[in-house]
Amino acid sequence: MSTRFEPRDPDWKARCLASFDKQPICKTLGIELTAVEPGFCEMRLPFRDDLTQQHGFFHAGMVATLADNAGGYAAYSLMPAGAEVLAVEFKINLMSPAKGDVMIARGRVVKSGRTLVITQVEISMLDGGVEKDCALMQQTTFCQMPK
Repeated sequence: MSTRFEPRDPDWKARCLASFDKQPICKTLGIELTAVEPGFCEMRLPFRDDLTQQHGFFHAGMVATLADNAGGYAAYSLMPAGAEVLAVEFKINLMSPAKGDVMIARGRVVKSGRTLVITQVEISMLDGGVEKDCALMQQTTFCQMPK
């Protein structure tokens, strides 16, 4: 996807970073915000044993949580000042076990509307310096304006 989007808020980056800093789940899990641009966000989650399922892979809930956040911030980067982002729905395909050193989610806006933003998130695992796709998410977010 090479579509370029223009943010509706000139202070979009500061707003995104401030929002991320306030998100307790990201702090708890150790999610890192590694890149944010208009319509794009990359987040990483280093492997930890306490985030795995019984086979030693990242739990599917961790995969979905990282993907949901990356897609949400890609969408949020294009929303107007004062807006908040909420997930409306998502569908995730888990294509291979999330096994490796670091999980990476890259969210990209596909369509940015006035109230709904559609994102696609590619999730991969970095293992020994090699990146391998492990999941794909399509997400719809809602632009909530203050009343």
